[in-house]
Amino acid sequence: MNESNVPIELKSFEERLKDPFSGEHDQPIENYGVIGNMRTVALVSVEGSIDWLCYPHFDSPSVFSAILDRKKGGFFKIAPLGKFKKKQLYRPDTNVLVTRFLHKDGVGEITDFMPLGARRGDLCGAQHCQIIRMVRVVRGELTFRLDCFPAFDYARKDHKVHLRKEGAVFESGNISLALHAHVPLKKQGSGVSSRFVLHAGEAQYFSIKGVEEVDSEDVCGLKCDAIEQFGQTCDFWRAWISKSQYRGRWREMVNRSALTLKLLTFCPTGAIVAAPTTSLPEEIEGKRNWDYRFTWIRDASFTLYGLLRLGFTEEADAFMKWLEERCNELNEDGSLQIMYGLRGEHHLPEMELNHLCGWNNSRPVRVGNGAAGQLQLDIYGELMDSVYLYNKYGQPISYDLWVNLRRLLDWVCDHWMEPDEGIWEVRGGRRHFVYSKVMCWVALDRGLRLANKRSFPAPHARWLKARDQIYEEVMEKGWNPELKSFVQYYGSTTLDASTLIMPLVKFIAPTDPRMVSTLDHIMKNLVSDSLVYRYKNDESNHDGLDGEEGTFSMCTFWLVEALTRSGRLHESRMIFEKMLTFANPLGLYAEEVGSHGEQLGNYPQAFTHLALISAAHNLDKALGGGI
Repeated sequence: MNESNVPIELKSFEERLKDPFSGEHDQPIENYGVIGNMRTVALVSVEGSIDWLCYPHFDSPSVFSAILDRKKGGFFKIAPLGKFKKKQLYRPDTNVLVTRFLHKDGVGEITDFMPLGARRGDLCGAQHCQIIRMVRVVRGELTFRLDCFPAFDYARKDHKVHLRKEGAVFESGNISLALHAHVPLKKQGSGVSSRFVLHAGEAQYFSIKGVEEVDSEDVCGLKCDAIEQFGQTCDFWRAWISKSQYRGRWREMVNRSALTLKLLTFCPTGAIVAAPTTSLPEEIEGKRNWDYRFTWIRDASFTLYGLLRLGFTEEADAFMKWLEERCNELNEDGSLQIMYGLRGEHHLPEMELNHLCGWNNSRPVRVGNGAAGQLQLDIYGELMDSVYLYNKYGQPISYDLWVNLRRLLDWVCDHWMEPDEGIWEVRGGRRHFVYSKVMCWVALDRGLRLANKRSFPAPHARWLKARDQIYEEVMEKGWNPELKSFVQYYGSTTLDASTLIMPLVKFIAPTDPRMVSTLDHIMKNLVSDSLVYRYKNDESNHDGLDGEEGTFSMCTFWLVEALTRSGRLHESRMIFEKMLTFANPLGLYAEEVGSHGEQLGNYPQAFTHLALISAAHNLDKALGGGI
């Protein structure tokens, strides 16, 4: 077999395992920074290694996925030889990442970013998927090593390596990546390596990007100078975040959350991904590993709400356009799916990649998401709440959109009484989840408000009757009189942090005795040193999955907001301040926090960051600050 086409698992990674430069253990999830171009993102470790990149879009197969399998997944690493301390930071008010190496022989830095040159509506964008890495030494003298080993299609496809005058090309079928480098590269199996020395004040520039033809004259050339791209990228992010209207106490964390949410928007269509990764586990070596690289109606609606709060109406406009398109292609029964692909795809088949061992041996690695076919009645509440706020703070919605929304609300009237899988997407059978019923009430309540505000034609009497029926049923069946708390589903004794949403959506007053009692029970039974569990699965294994999980970060911020609204400001502020310490040094959160304070689940997660924004907004306002 030709050396340039050696199967990944047979040669290059065997060599890598013998090399101490590769490291012996998976990096903790919190040891990653994220860069992106609003089409895809890359995760960059404190070791200077790009260990996750789907090319050219969020939902495309990966070309680097060492975060899911250190031996097979593929990576692009630049770091000094020897031992060193590592630090990461973002250039202020940008998504430009700086990784610093504090070495006995000197101090080096890598500045990583993805230029933002593509236009909105460009669905292909392959030629715009580019990562620029600027390496420099600020003190002393350092010897760096570069290793670039792509692994195309989740490490399922082989590729050829072509060395060029100033770089290399990796070709796999109709996909080619070009690495541009001004240092000599040596082919090693399915990748390339290099060593180079930099003295204080010296720098080297590297670029990896998609190319359409292997023999193109521009295959190894940067289209424009890296320094110019760097300036333009910094200017873009600074100009964008300067539009934020938040001026409160936690401005730095709120701005970082906003910048992260912006990274998770898919510019060509306005869709918003729940997270840019797949199968980062909720429990180490557990099976709760899911693909989040899609657009959940719920997550995107909450994200829209968070961005509107900060004054970012352009993103709201784009998402509303995407949403209107989904309303024009409803299911046969007139319902929405709970999630879609970034371009509106309905079919998201779930499969397992058994050749990958997963992060810290957490199998299975999944792509696609079978929950797309679930019934989750709550999505209509989140949707209508965000539409109502968009109409109020963004742009007036169109009559055509209203007609489609009216159809959805009629569907809610016909189906709200059915059991569903709920917000947590359980796989243990449908139940009458309290959260789902509350959000059906929200859907009809916001529909009635919107109809009255805009004088839209609507079956007011029917919606009002259904809304009131839902309210009374939740108060009767969702309340456990012996426990003196709202519970997860009708007839259960299981507490659920999702009931914290009830005062946040104005279903019940935050000082209502029932809500106060529920809040007290959640504080006593689901909170561990400020961190909130969604529920205790060991009570009945009702979610249909084995194993446990960490605390759910979004629920912690919901707790902060519920306490704030109930007037318990000292408690809410302390919990909020504690929760901020669980972010990684860059201010990023995964879905969950483990028992030792480690990040768990897909990363970074939109739900967590938008909940932070909402909690900070309301807590700051309650404390007497301005936004």
